[in-house]
Amino acid sequence: MTVLGIDTTGAFGSLALLRGGEVLELAVVHAPEGFAHEIFGEIEALLARQRVALSGIDLFAAASGPGSFTGVRVGLAAAKGLAAALGKPAAGVSNLAALASLGTGPLRAALLDARRGEVYGAVYSAAGELIVPEMAGTLQAFLERVPPGAIFTLPETGPFDAFLPAGRVYTGKALAAAVAKLARPADPALLDANYVRRADAELKWVDR
Repeated sequence: MTVLGIDTTGAFGSLALLRGGEVLELAVVHAPEGFAHEIFGEIEALLARQRVALSGIDLFAAASGPGSFTGVRVGLAAAKGLAAALGKPAAGVSNLAALASLGTGPLRAALLDARRGEVYGAVYSAAGELIVPEMAGTLQAFLERVPPGAIFTLPETGPFDAFLPAGRVYTGKALAAAVAKLARPADPALLDANYVRRADAELKWVDR
């Protein structure tokens, strides 16, 4: 199976092309003006470098969040649109699940900066089983739910590192390969965003 993984949920996105579970190429994508203007050109360039036709993709996989609300929508729309146009399956994969798959140890506490003084977090087993459900809240609230011995898995260093227990893995910003590896074929119409919390605009409206 040839899988195209798409992650546009952060400031830096990524694309990955996998065949038979092996990564053919992982490309970091930086789009300061927004991924909507760049993503299809980047996909075309990646496939050209690997000499793979778009019709040769068996599964389109996108990071479904949590992350940038606009970025989440762009990636899901790209995967859904390409899959529907070609009559192929598509899949959405949680960013936290993708992070955890890159971690180490039997318990992996995946952690993302959610801004507004909050984090996104969840705990998974090495087999990918969800142990502590995904949440958005303060770092302290998440730490209170993390089982002893869990290894923290983060994309990069951040403002809350000093408050974490010892034992952590930094995976890097490119999640597309992990997304592609975790993807399971589904109907493109079923793809949905995994926001975990409400959009900042909605939160600001409620605060008024």
